[in-house]
Amino acid sequence: MKNTILLILISLLITSCGNGTVDSSVETLIAEGNLEAIKLKKQEITEKQKILTAELRQLDSIIKIKDSNSKLALVTAIKTEEKEFKHYLDLQGNVMTKQNVLIYPEMAGTLIKVYVKEGQNVKKGQLLATIDDGGMSSQLEQLKTQAALAKTTFERQKRLWEQKIGSEIQFLQAETNYQAVMNSVKQAESQLAKSNIRAPFSGIIDNVIQEQGTVVSPASGQAVFRIVNLSNMYIEVDVPESYINGVTVGKEVKIYFPVLGDSITSVVRQTGNFINPTNRSFRVEIAVPNTKNTIKPNLTARVQINDYSNDNAILIPQSLISENAEGEQYVYVATEVDSNNMAAAKKQVIHTGLTQGDYVEVLAGITPDVQVIMEGARNVRENQKVKIIQ
Repeated sequence: MKNTILLILISLLITSCGNGTVDSSVETLIAEGNLEAIKLKKQEITEKQKILTAELRQLDSIIKIKDSNSKLALVTAIKTEEKEFKHYLDLQGNVMTKQNVLIYPEMAGTLIKVYVKEGQNVKKGQLLATIDDGGMSSQLEQLKTQAALAKTTFERQKRLWEQKIGSEIQFLQAETNYQAVMNSVKQAESQLAKSNIRAPFSGIIDNVIQEQGTVVSPASGQAVFRIVNLSNMYIEVDVPESYINGVTVGKEVKIYFPVLGDSITSVVRQTGNFINPTNRSFRVEIAVPNTKNTIKPNLTARVQINDYSNDNAILIPQSLISENAEGEQYVYVATEVDSNNMAAAKKQVIHTGLTQGDYVEVLAGITPDVQVIMEGARNVRENQKVKIIQ
């Protein structure tokens, strides 16, 4: 650019000198072919060129001083401030429940009555089905009658013995007979109770496996019902041992279910006390509240466990950070900012911590209320004058 300006000025000077006499002289000398005269003319023009070059340099210096804005780099900046920062550990797990069981018959017989249907909510101890007892209830009634007679006999013998009437052996025989009959009654009642299938806990009948009229037996290994409790579910995940100090009971957990497109918030309710030597991890159990009853066992879930928090963290976008040859991380900050948003760019070495999303925590090197250069940061140099634009 400078050479072009120089040639234009020289041409103007030569043209203006003597109203074209210079050009005529040059043409005349070339036409005459006088070598000495041509050399002298060249020397004369060279001297003039040197003078013009020096003057151009002076003009460039003045322009640079007078028009400093023309050399300013235009940048944008963000002012640092203390914010709350939470780091989350991303893991994946499946929904589980400890109350998801198959109910098997405890005695053989025909399923004479089924009282529930699939999807029905039941309470703990509620009667679900009845198995034909094969006359066991009649036998129990007979035993109760015998027990009543044995009790009356025992009480009578006891009164007589207290009055010193009768022999001790008669009293002991009556007592023994009464206790034996009562034990038989209890055994019969226990056996008869097996003909009633009851809910082991409160939940939902997920599946009625055997229909009414089916012959069932403990030996067959066939269940009659599946019952599930959807209100006491959890997610179990393996956490790397390096997070053992950060992942503790009570820590906040964000749970996302991709299939449902829904998220919930929970907490860590239990941490394992054993490090698995195979994958160097420990087991963590997270409670799963299921207020809508939409979450099912074995559902896949994405888990984010809060393992680190800082209420007064300084955060900057990761894209602003560069690295020098020594492996140090640095950013450019705007210093000496005046009322016209003129500033100087300064390279600032920083130490960073954890990253969450697009932001990284700055542990050292930057304090609050510092203007960190954003757009234009890759093009500025140390101590370069910049102008901060909105």
